[in-house]
Amino acid sequence: MTRSTGYAVRAILELAQKRGEFISSRQISKSQRIPYQFLRRILQELIGHELVLSKGGRSGGFKVARNPDLITVVDVMNIFQGEIQLSDCMFRNKPCVHRSNCVLRKRIVKIDEKVKNEFKNISIGGLLKDLKKQKGGL
Repeated sequence: MTRSTGYAVRAILELAQKRGEFISSRQISKSQRIPYQFLRRILQELIGHELVLSKGGRSGGFKVARNPDLITVVDVMNIFQGEIQLSDCMFRNKPCVHRSNCVLRKRIVKIDEKVKNEFKNISIGGLLKDLKKQKGGL
């Protein structure tokens, strides 16, 4: 998982905790310890993919655009790092010539699918529930 993806998940999680409220990027940056300028770029990307809404002005900020249960980690990963792929079978920056008949690659592709399915099962809403349990348990 890239740093952008991790920050994006944390930012959406922060917004989901205060669902319905607009939160400033400064608040998110401070609360989640995400560098402010980096966060601004992430939020713009999330707005472009309709996961986050923005509102200008004094009472403006950002809020989650969808039900957190319907936003998966895969959705965020696809935005910031493309499709999950453990191995693209590159050799010296070129596709391996043995890709099509490689027995190892066939196994790796199966693992890729399992990993994708696991990430598809992780929603922001589920993470929010985990976070509430964690805070309640402390």
